[in-house]
Amino acid sequence: MALISCPECGHSISDKALSCPSCGYPINISTTIPAQSTSKRTPKKRRKLPNGSGSIKHLSGKRSKPWAAYPPVKEFTLTGSPILNIAIGYFKTYDQAYQALMLYNSTSSGVKQSSISLSDLYATMLSNHNGAVSPQYLNITFAELYDQFFESKYEKSKKKLSNASRNSTKAAFNNCKKLHDRKFADLRKADLQDIVDTCPLKHSSLELIVSLFKGMYAYALQNDIVEKDYSQFVTINIPDDDESGVPFSQEALDILWKHSNIENVGMILLMIYTGFRITAFKTIKYNTTEQYFQGGVKTAAGKNRIVPLHPVIQGFAKTFSDTYCSGNKTFSSHTFRAEFYTTLDSLGLLTSTAGTKHTPHDCRHTFSWICDKYKIDDLSKHLLMGHSLGNDIEKSVYGHRTLEELRTEIEKIKVPNFK
Repeated sequence: MALISCPECGHSISDKALSCPSCGYPINISTTIPAQSTSKRTPKKRRKLPNGSGSIKHLSGKRSKPWAAYPPVKEFTLTGSPILNIAIGYFKTYDQAYQALMLYNSTSSGVKQSSISLSDLYATMLSNHNGAVSPQYLNITFAELYDQFFESKYEKSKKKLSNASRNSTKAAFNNCKKLHDRKFADLRKADLQDIVDTCPLKHSSLELIVSLFKGMYAYALQNDIVEKDYSQFVTINIPDDDESGVPFSQEALDILWKHSNIENVGMILLMIYTGFRITAFKTIKYNTTEQYFQGGVKTAAGKNRIVPLHPVIQGFAKTFSDTYCSGNKTFSSHTFRAEFYTTLDSLGLLTSTAGTKHTPHDCRHTFSWICDKYKIDDLSKHLLMGHSLGNDIEKSVYGHRTLEELRTEIEKIKVPNFK
C-alpha cells in the first residue's frame, strides 16, 4: 500500500481506497465497474447536502465558476416562498461548492453570523481546500484593486491615454476615500451609491466616479475577483450642471456652410443639426434607408433616441458612416475635440459672441437655438434632444411623435445654399 494525493482536495490517501475519505472523490472506480460497461459510464452521483445546510445551484451561461453555494434559508415571504441569501461563493465544481457549505456551516455554528465576513470565510475555505481562486483576490481592498486597474489601464496598455485622463481617474479615486480600505468583494450597490449621493462636487465629477466604478468592476470581472457588476446600478441623482454653452451665431453658421468641403467642418455641421453630444458618436447607429441617427448618452430619455437627418446633412452622415460605422476606424471624441478647435481657429470662429471659447457642446446649444428659431414644436424639440419630460405628466404619458412627424419638424429648418 502507498499514499497518493487526492486529485480533488489534495489530501493524502491510500492508493487502494475506492474514494477519498475527506471529500468523497472516487479513486479506484474502474475496479468496481466491469470492463464491458466502460462505453456507457454511469454519471458520478453528487453527494446530497444534509438537510438545513443550504443549497447549491448551477448558474446559466458560460462561467468559469458556474456552481453557486447558498447558506441555509432563514427568512420567507408573506406567501411562504423562501428568500435566498447572497451566495457565499462561486466554484468550478459541485464538490468545491459542497465543501464550502460544509465549512460555512461548521464555522457559523460556532460563531455569530455577524462576526465573520463571507470573504474571510471563503478565503479560509480556499486556503484549506485547494480552491481555484487565490485568497489574495478575495481579500483585496478597493485601493489595492484600484492600483492594479490603474496599472493595467495606463501603464501596461499599448493604448496611450492622455495625462488628463490619468488625472481624472486619480481624482475620482480620491473622492472615494470611504471605500479605500473596504474589501472589494464585500461592496454592494448601496456602498457605491452612497459615495455618489454624498459627494458635494459637480455633475462632471460624479460622472468620473461612476466611470471609475465601471472600469474597476470590468477589470474585477475579467480577473474573477467578483461575480456581479454593481456599478451598473449606480445613478447620479442631481441635475446635470454641465449644460452651459453659447450657440454659434448665424454669421458663424454661414461661414461653416461656405467651407463645408473642408475636413472636419462636415462633422461639426452634423453635430449642430442633430444635437447629439460628441461622445454619442462613438456608438451612433445610422439607418441609411430611413435616414436617421439613433443613439445618445447621459440620460434615460436621451439614450437610443431617433433624430431624422435633414436632407442637407445626409451627405455628411454617409461620410461619417463610411469612416467610422463600417468598422474601419474608431471614432475618438478626444481626437475630434482637438481637431474641432483647430478647424474653428483656421476659420476664425474659435471665439463665441460672448467672448468665450467655442466647445463641442456649443453645437448642441446651436441645435436648440435653431429649433426655437424655426418654431419646431416644444415636444418634438424635447424628443429630438433627449430631454427628460420631468413632471409634465401629459407630455410624458401622451407625448408621442412618429418618425415622419419628427422629420417634418426637422425639415422646417432653413439652411443657406452657398454652392
